[in-house]
Amino acid sequence: MKITPWLAGAVMAAGLISNVTLAKDWTQVRIGSEGAYPPFNAINASGELVGFDIDIGKALCEQMQVECTFIAQDWDGIIPGLQSGKYDVILASMSITEERKQQVAFTDPYYRAAMTWVARADEPTPTDFSPEALEGKVLGAQSSTQMAAYLQAVYPDADLRLYRTQDEANMDLSNGRIDLLVGDLLPMLDWVRNGEDGNCCQMVGAPITDSRYAGEGTGMALRHEDRELRGMLNEALAAIIADGTYKAINDRYFSINIHDLK
Repeated sequence: MKITPWLAGAVMAAGLISNVTLAKDWTQVRIGSEGAYPPFNAINASGELVGFDIDIGKALCEQMQVECTFIAQDWDGIIPGLQSGKYDVILASMSITEERKQQVAFTDPYYRAAMTWVARADEPTPTDFSPEALEGKVLGAQSSTQMAAYLQAVYPDADLRLYRTQDEANMDLSNGRIDLLVGDLLPMLDWVRNGEDGNCCQMVGAPITDSRYAGEGTGMALRHEDRELRGMLNEALAAIIADGTYKAINDRYFSINIHDLK
């Protein structure tokens, strides 16, 4: 077939169009959160996601001038939910770790925290947390978290119990079904001080700050290809920190500045 100049131009244009990946218009953003990790994220009596993470998300969306919707997702499926396109961002107090970086991209940290041991208050207070001292003890943590990874790596000879949610781990500690649990310091502090059943228990030992397990901070997770949205979130985070919005949200939940916690 004879190729005319017009036809050649049309074919070339079609080829160019087929190879262009159109940039996504980020006027609407879907945010996934667990809804089972108070005070960071929880579900209220009306079935709505609430908590520090959610308030930060709303402030970021207002700063970016985008419309956001919040979607509840069980923790074990939270990264697969992102990868399958159920939502665009995970904002659920997820620690930034090297292992997770292989699956998702992270924003700058929006807060920092250590891990902590929690024990029953009516039992002798433990002082030795070496693997030898805890051999055979029943230790608990939420599954698929850095706390679970820490226990699995450091205490292989303990009896490890991993739970779908932090509330389930807390309940088994309060009922005496486990000897100790490891949790994020800030939620555990809130639970033992303010939780309905948290007066059973106390934080013990020194904070666990090893970056191999505690991570590099807590970030929002995105698909690797969504670089533009990641940049928008980082810019918005810096802006709400600079203008005092972040501090106002922080102070509603905590007596310390968790963004700069060391």
